[in-house]
Amino acid sequence: MPLKSSYSDRLKKTDQRLIALLSDRISLLAASEQPSLDEQLADVAPLLAQAGIPESVWAGVLNSCHTTLIPKYATNHVTPRQITIIGGCGRMGNLFKEQFSLVGNNVSVLESDDWEYADQLLSQAELVLVSVPIEHTVDVIKRAAKYLAPTTALCDITSIKTQPTQAMLEQHSGPVMGLHPMFGPNVKSFFGQKIVVCPGRNDDSFQWFLDLIKSQGGELIVCTPEEHDRIMVIVQATQHFCRFSLGVFLAQAKIDIQQTLTMSTSNYRQEIDIVKRLFSQNPHLCVDIMLATEERCDAISFLADTYSRLAKLVAMKDRDALIQEFEKAQNFFEEKINPFIQPLNPMAIQRDFQPKIHTNISI
Repeated sequence: MPLKSSYSDRLKKTDQRLIALLSDRISLLAASEQPSLDEQLADVAPLLAQAGIPESVWAGVLNSCHTTLIPKYATNHVTPRQITIIGGCGRMGNLFKEQFSLVGNNVSVLESDDWEYADQLLSQAELVLVSVPIEHTVDVIKRAAKYLAPTTALCDITSIKTQPTQAMLEQHSGPVMGLHPMFGPNVKSFFGQKIVVCPGRNDDSFQWFLDLIKSQGGELIVCTPEEHDRIMVIVQATQHFCRFSLGVFLAQAKIDIQQTLTMSTSNYRQEIDIVKRLFSQNPHLCVDIMLATEERCDAISFLADTYSRLAKLVAMKDRDALIQEFEKAQNFFEEKINPFIQPLNPMAIQRDFQPKIHTNISI
C-alpha cells in the first residue's frame, strides 16, 4: 500500500508539471505565428527518439494544443460570409461546414433533395463549395452553375482535378478554383494538413478561404490540375489498391489481427492502422478513387502485373532473380529519394513534391 501511494503521488506531481508546461506552450502559440506541424515535429524528433516516445504521441499533443486556440480565430474574422456547400451533410462537406462556421460564416447546405431551393441557396452565396462523390461532381457543377451570380466563387474538393476544374471554367463565368484536401473527414481542423490548390480564374476571390486554412496551420500546395492528377495516380490510387488488396487478403485468410499485433513491429502496427482506417471509410469513396480515371486504372493494372511477376519468382524460388529485382529498386530509391528523406521525421517525406507553378495566390 505505501508503494502504491508513493507511486500515485509521483504521478500526480508529474501531471501537475505537464499541465503547467502545456499551459505555457498554449500561451506561446497564442502570442505568435505558429510553425507548421512538420517543423514542430522536426525540432524535437531527436529528443523523441532518444526518449523512446513515438512521434504520433507528440503529434497528438501538438494537435490538441492547436485545437484549444481555434475558437480564438473567430474573434479575428470581421465580416461573416455567405457560403453554400453542395453535399454539406456528407462527412467531408460537414467538416468544411464546421470550419467555416467556427469563424463566424453563415453556411447553408444543399443536398440532393434540395434543388427546388437552389436559387435561394446558391444565387446569394459568396462561395459555393462542391463536395459530392467523384462520379457526380461534373453533373452537379453543370446543374449548379446556372444559379450562380458572376461574382460567386465556385470550388470543388474532389480528388481528381482536371475534369471538375475544366467543367467549372466552362460552366461558370466567375471565380473558379479546384481544391483537394489530402486528408479524411476524421481530422478536427486544418492544422498539419495539406490541401492541393489548382488555380482556375480570379484567384483573389479565394484568398480569404486560403488564409483561413493557413491560419489554422494548414499547408497549401499549388499546382495545375493536370500535374495534380498525374501525381495522384501514385500518391492515392495505387496506395489505395495496395492497402485494399492487403485488407481483402487478411479478411479472406481470416487472420487473427489482434494476435499478430501482440508480437508485431512498429511498422506492421502502423500499416495495420492505415488499412483499418481505409476500411472505416465509405466503400463507394474508396472504389471511386481507384476507378476515377483511365490513368489510375492503367497504373493499378501495371502494379498488379508487377505483383504477379514477383509472385511467380517466389513460387519458383528464384532467389537470384528476386535479389536482382530488389537491387534495382534499391538503386532507384537511393538515387531518387534519399536526398529528400528525413529519417526521424517521416511526416516530412511528402514535401518532395512541390510543383513550381507561377501563380498570384498568396501562400
